[in-house]
Amino acid sequence: MRLPTLQTLPTRSHSARWRAAAGLLLAVASVSATAVSAATATASPASSASSASSASAGRERLSLDRGWLFHLGDITSPEVKGHGASYGYGKAGFAWGPAGTTYDDGDWRKLALPHDWAVEGPFDPNGNLAQGYRPRGVGWYRRYVRLEPAERGRQFELQLDAIATNATVWVNGILVHRNWSGYNGNNINITPYMRYGDELNTIAVRADAVPMEGWWYEGAGIYRHAWLVKRAPLHVVTDGVHAVPRLGRDGRWTIPVAVTLRNGGHAPAAAVVEVQLHDPVGKLVASRRNTVAVPVLAQAVSTLPLTVARPALWSLETPQLYRVTTRVLQDGKAVDEVSLDTGLRTVRFDPARGVFLNGQHVKLQGVSIHQDHAGVGVAVPDAIWAYRLRRLKELGANAIRFTHGAIASEVLDLADRMGFLVMDENRNFNMSPDYMAQLEWLVRRDRHHPSVIMWSMFNEEPMQSTEAGYEMARNMAAAVKALDDTRPVTAAMNGGFFGKYSVGHALDVVGANYQVDVYDKFHQTFPDVPFTSSEDTSGFMTRGVYTTDHSKNVFASYDDDFATWGNSHRDAWEAIDRRPFVAGGFVWTGFDYRGEPTPNAWPSVNSVFGIMDLNGFAKTAYYLHQVQWIKSRPLVHIAPHWNWPGQEGKPVRVMVMSNAETIALSLNGRALGQQPVDPYRMNYFNVPYAPGRLEAIAYRGGREVARTSVETTGAAVRLDLVPDRDALDGDGRDAMPVTVRVLDAQGRAVPVDQSLVTFQVSGAGKSIGHGNGDPTSHEDEKGATRHLFNGLAQLIVQSHDDSAGDLVIDAAAPGLAPARLVLPVRRVAPVLAQPAVEAPFNTVNYWRLSPASATRPDPGQQLADFDMNTWEAGEPPMLRPVEAGAFRIFRASFTPRRQLADGSGTLHFLRLAGKAEIWLDGQLIGRKDEWAPAALRVKLPAGDGSRQLSVLVEGAPGQAAGVEGLVRVEPAP
Repeated sequence: MRLPTLQTLPTRSHSARWRAAAGLLLAVASVSATAVSAATATASPASSASSASSASAGRERLSLDRGWLFHLGDITSPEVKGHGASYGYGKAGFAWGPAGTTYDDGDWRKLALPHDWAVEGPFDPNGNLAQGYRPRGVGWYRRYVRLEPAERGRQFELQLDAIATNATVWVNGILVHRNWSGYNGNNINITPYMRYGDELNTIAVRADAVPMEGWWYEGAGIYRHAWLVKRAPLHVVTDGVHAVPRLGRDGRWTIPVAVTLRNGGHAPAAAVVEVQLHDPVGKLVASRRNTVAVPVLAQAVSTLPLTVARPALWSLETPQLYRVTTRVLQDGKAVDEVSLDTGLRTVRFDPARGVFLNGQHVKLQGVSIHQDHAGVGVAVPDAIWAYRLRRLKELGANAIRFTHGAIASEVLDLADRMGFLVMDENRNFNMSPDYMAQLEWLVRRDRHHPSVIMWSMFNEEPMQSTEAGYEMARNMAAAVKALDDTRPVTAAMNGGFFGKYSVGHALDVVGANYQVDVYDKFHQTFPDVPFTSSEDTSGFMTRGVYTTDHSKNVFASYDDDFATWGNSHRDAWEAIDRRPFVAGGFVWTGFDYRGEPTPNAWPSVNSVFGIMDLNGFAKTAYYLHQVQWIKSRPLVHIAPHWNWPGQEGKPVRVMVMSNAETIALSLNGRALGQQPVDPYRMNYFNVPYAPGRLEAIAYRGGREVARTSVETTGAAVRLDLVPDRDALDGDGRDAMPVTVRVLDAQGRAVPVDQSLVTFQVSGAGKSIGHGNGDPTSHEDEKGATRHLFNGLAQLIVQSHDDSAGDLVIDAAAPGLAPARLVLPVRRVAPVLAQPAVEAPFNTVNYWRLSPASATRPDPGQQLADFDMNTWEAGEPPMLRPVEAGAFRIFRASFTPRRQLADGSGTLHFLRLAGKAEIWLDGQLIGRKDEWAPAALRVKLPAGDGSRQLSVLVEGAPGQAAGVEGLVRVEPAP
């Protein structure tokens, strides 16, 4: 299972299997690229970098998720002293410590991405409540990549989809990238730095999660996917296909495709650019070709407008997608191919009547959501995102605001496929170059998605009513419009609407966070400005709790508790729904999230704002909004549960929610009353408690259309495991939430149980975390046990890499019958990946070469620390003619990895030309007595720390001599 952007497209058979497994969700390669060679199309992870590759080979987007080494905590550079050290410190390729190529990472933890180390850590009562009392700090990642010699000449891009929070990236000891946000992607051209063959490439990433961009849990580490993109010298740049459909005034649909190409080769390049458009059923409906010339190390844009006849429109109900495929051809051969999905739809914001999709009025029934989930933090598998969005679809939501920064592209693919409207939000309100680049990256990446209907520049900025803020907003909006003028620009403002310098003057649609009391005033003051609620509600609910108890930091689930700046769910939606000029709203929030435990503090570690808890389990708010938002089928729900021992005869407040006309309530068959449905306030009864069955019946036109009930259960007797789907794909990525609950003797779920459950997962998968929705729980989310919270917990399992068979979950709890769940794991095509390479033994680098000498020099001679010019620098192959003298000294320093510093290692010269003496720390340890080039192994004497290697080479007349091949420190053969 994979959700690629610019990578090889899954086969239709694989897509069909996944749709069957996920119920419509994850065969969604909304942006993909297909390598043009047959060898690439069938490559397995073990062969995807085969020797058949060449500079003219097509594009490959290979996963780099596997094979990483991780160290928690910073590793600081020693103070730099002395001329030599200072000189080297500022040179390319000479990065210190873990940033360099020779660092000993042998004891680092092995892991796969995505990874969030913060969710693995303990809770700290002295930590930052905004970040969920989780430690963050600094972490280091390293990975090794082998490229075949035949790949020389290809273009290589390292893509790190998100790193929390600030990041520095080195490749082969060269600092190649810095990033200042945990929400944007990092696309890094690393072509110039690549090494080939036996000399491995080293990627090092320092993730600094000490800085914060938010007041919510942000996680820590490389928490989205990583990729290595291999391309021909002439290729389409990342996000380089601009394909946003337009409806002209003449009623015709066009897609004015613009393709940006780059020539990374050594000569000017000419090519034919071809664009094809396939409709939602795969039929070719339009195509166009154009010629383009691209100078060396430059870009060029080719425009290829397409006309679409009889379009199939994208809508909430029928999210139909067209595929735009771009090919670059040279001499008749395709050297690059990129595909993306887009949708044909119109969006119009009317200042009096709200938003219209394809000419039809739509009220935005939206939620705001952060990006963390129970058990996994922000390292959320794509399949869990599919589960989350499916829960929102079942809720009746039609719009999502991803707060407060760019969401993973795979999630927007899902929104396209499932039919959501998205407010796409920029993280940082700042027009300095670094932050403008983040905004422009967001627009370029996301503008082809039909689900995206608004660009949001910020959330609740204090400068939103200042002159500087207005100027910033004006410039940022212009930058957005330069890249995409088909969507309105908005911002989530929490005040400052009416001033001279209101940022609202720079917006196409004004968004208001809360501020219900100014809805009407705004519309009266600015009747021609479209308006929406960008954030509303902020209600407090604790799932399964029906009595507010501030001493326990819990809130009743009756929609009576909410923030001082907010409203109840009922009040907020009524204020939006009754005003046609308000385009809609975005409830804060769809799910609980870690951090921001407002209005509580320790021991609360996550929010209680959610319509659902951190697992996606429904609170009362879920059913409340469901009956307000779903019109297509009758619904009725009851709150609370009906297990109240000791409360016999005492009144229990019962909330009945329905979208019918009338509801009737009964207890144990005795009628308790009938009421007309209140679509905004809901219906309430005070019912004296008696054990049994409480039932609600919904009527339309006097006819029953729906019924529901809650029952008093018996004692819990056994555990129950309920999978979200029937099976997993064995690709190492597919994941699934499993609901953990307890049942009574009659098979009814017990809603008040708090049992401690122990999990054991075996077979073709593993546990990657768990949760229970308790905002005060401090349990280890990666451990083997978890308490149920008000009857429920969630275990998340994931298949092993390239696996098949059964994943087995065993659950046990004291006093209860255990449960076992066997999930089939299907063998599927493997994720196309750059093979993981084990950490290498030392390669000796950074050589210095003495001048040639006619007589044998002293191999122990030393250079002055400030002498950078007498001896030249070099790297193998280092062959020199002997005309100027037969002797040279080749010198380098290295520190053996710990496991080889005890005398068990060898110095392996892969190819040494001429006679040679091998000196280590002033001691002769080996020699080569033949002139002909050959390999040489020399035992490495025991010793810690830095070692100085000097190789005295004598060349034969007329022959080149020197260190021709790599020199490695290896275990003895």
